[in-house]
Amino acid sequence: MGKKQNAPAKETKKEPKEKPKYNMWQISAYMVSLAWREKEKKIIVLGLILTLLSMAVSLTNLFITPVILGLVEKKTELSMLLFAILGFLAMSVLFSAARTYIERNWSYGKITLRGSLVALLNDKTTTTSYPNLQDDKFQKMLSKSFDAVNCNAAASEAVWKTLFSLLENFLGFAIYLMLLSAVSPLLFAVITLITLTGYFINKPLNQYGYRHREEEGEIETRYWTLRQYAETPNLSKDIRLFGMRLWLKEVYAKTIDALRAFHRREANVVIWGRIADLALSFLRNGLIYSYLIAQVLDGALSVASFLLYFSAAGAFSSWVTGILNNFLTLHNQSLELSTVREFLEYPEPFLFKDGCPLVPDAARSYELRLEDVSFRYPGAQKDVLSHINLTLHPGEKLAVVGLNGAGKTTLVKLLCGFYDPDQGRVLLDGRNIREYNRADYYKMFSAVFQDFTLLPCTIAANVAQTEDDIDAERVKSCVAKAGLQEKTESLPRQYETLLNREVYEDAVMLSGGETQRLMLARALYKNAPFVILDEPTAALDPIAEADLYCKYNDMTAGHSSVYISHRLASTRFCDRILLIEDGRLAEEGTHESLLALGGRYAQLYEVQSKYYREGKTNHEG
Repeated sequence: MGKKQNAPAKETKKEPKEKPKYNMWQISAYMVSLAWREKEKKIIVLGLILTLLSMAVSLTNLFITPVILGLVEKKTELSMLLFAILGFLAMSVLFSAARTYIERNWSYGKITLRGSLVALLNDKTTTTSYPNLQDDKFQKMLSKSFDAVNCNAAASEAVWKTLFSLLENFLGFAIYLMLLSAVSPLLFAVITLITLTGYFINKPLNQYGYRHREEEGEIETRYWTLRQYAETPNLSKDIRLFGMRLWLKEVYAKTIDALRAFHRREANVVIWGRIADLALSFLRNGLIYSYLIAQVLDGALSVASFLLYFSAAGAFSSWVTGILNNFLTLHNQSLELSTVREFLEYPEPFLFKDGCPLVPDAARSYELRLEDVSFRYPGAQKDVLSHINLTLHPGEKLAVVGLNGAGKTTLVKLLCGFYDPDQGRVLLDGRNIREYNRADYYKMFSAVFQDFTLLPCTIAANVAQTEDDIDAERVKSCVAKAGLQEKTESLPRQYETLLNREVYEDAVMLSGGETQRLMLARALYKNAPFVILDEPTAALDPIAEADLYCKYNDMTAGHSSVYISHRLASTRFCDRILLIEDGRLAEEGTHESLLALGGRYAQLYEVQSKYYREGKTNHEG
């Protein structure tokens, strides 16, 4: 039998890269305007001073040796010679010291401005319309934007050095051009040609790392993720029980090999540019030497002038290369900063400042209504919710039940205004919530969701969601209602106990049930007109769960509430129960009426209650 031939690989078309919205001149102007707006004008002023000082140092170093040598050739008196030497040295020290001092102070302004960009990105991330957080494009832009501000070497800070380095190179180019033109325009042209040749040879080679930065980024992401996994306490049990150590070690070794292979390829590419640079430098210096020595032998140049022009010719090449390299660097940095600017300007599907203001009144009763609402997640094949008509009456306690994936949490997200329906309307007292300032609308809700995070601060601050003007008595009352008072007051620092051990070494670790109670206390502290509880007893034991049910009426008194649960027995204390199935409102009524109906709710309740009865019988046996 002949060898089986592999089927030809299918060609995959690469998606064309989206052109950045802003070019490097627009980004440069944006950064200058940002510095002006953030009252960091000193970045510009100090940058200009730094550029002039750098030019002064360069010119001092250029002229010091030729001038002194010229004085020696003229047999100047020793006192004048020493005066000239000391004068140049003093200028060199003075300019260098001033440059170092200015550069150090310049860094503070750049760091502050980078911090301002970080604050703007954080503000955009935490206030953007909720659907944006589920948008892949938004998430990619978010990641790239934070890459541009994550350290001192990032584009948001490094761009200032590039801009003023570019200015410095232009000044140096102009000054040294005048010097060289006085000797020979032809020499200037030859130096420029050789310098440009070296630049265009090195440009694609030096850009290898930048062109393949996403490949390198993927490998580094795997590397740091593996490091994080190995150091995460939550994974330590799995590593030991499932024997994951050798597997993680193997994956880690492969990742290190991939990273080394990438840098090896990069080094192999860049080395040819270094070889080309060396060859062209020999050629350039040889031509300069030959021409200037010929001029000296012909008596057209003195030895001092020879040294001056030779040094100027070498430096002129660096100014030309510097201009080209800075343009390239500025272009790359502008690509990153364009992403930052585009991210900050990312369109919002919801109204915020332009929406109608809304001031929640906890003492007032509101009606919330879903009118023929349908919703489908982007990319999904079918609706999660379809043609839902629902009214949450003022002060009503509503339970939403159903199997996992039925659409319960999505229903709550529509009520809370995290999403807008694809069809139909969500109405607050008869008015479409799309018209309101969405940030104001969010203030209408207190909620405990399935996913929650403890902030690195005290228990009191976690409840009040602020560290200023905390109502201590109200915090205690809410903690007591949530059933966490005994635990909190047993701690040495009680309500001032720090949480989140990732930040504070002396922080206290709460259990899952205790954390859920803390989130409930936070919802109570907010005291909004609507209370949303999404599986609030998921981490509680049966006794704690029963205790929560007993307190539910007290906790939600005077508020409309929505209680989500997959445990049907836990909803009997609510005024009305909705059964969501396949994205539709299948049944509604009280616990007793739904059992009497003998429909789907009754079937599910029987399955669950049978499970608990069997468990009890087996335990007793």
